Amino acid sequence: MIKIICLGKIKEDYLNKLIEDYKKRISRYHKLEIIELKDENDLVVEKNNIEKYISNQDYVIALDINGIELDSVALAKKIDETFLSHGTITFIIGSSYGLHEDIKSRANFRLSFSRLTFPHGLFRGVLLEQIYRAFKILNNETYHK
Repeated sequence: MIKIICLGKIKEDYLNKLIEDYKKRISRYHKLEIIELKDENDLVVEKNNIEKYISNQDYVIALDINGIELDSVALAKKIDETFLSHGTITFIIGSSYGLHEDIKSRANFRLSFSRLTFPHGLFRGVLLEQIYRAFKILNNETYHK
């Protein structure tokens, strides 16, 4: 299973449509769960809320501006190799305040998409698109470049 834990609600209809589209596409390949938590404006409270949804068996990927950048093929390989030893990959997207250091420390891997700052809803869509792209790559299916 792939879990995406994220803070904050998506208010924009066009972003909700984008997210729903990629959730549907990904569901052809793998089970996906998006856990949307309230943006609390307090990293400690957010940390406690996030930890409720992380199992000791999860492979946790924290989305972190200071993490390691991967291209799409490397991300696909990372997902494929991780599923050999873990049943669940949990991606965590922090709030506008980032992620508590304990969450970053708990992460098995810190992934950066860029040094740029993205709007929360747009980034959720980009993450889903990259997960979908990873499954297309792993299944040797064509997908636009």
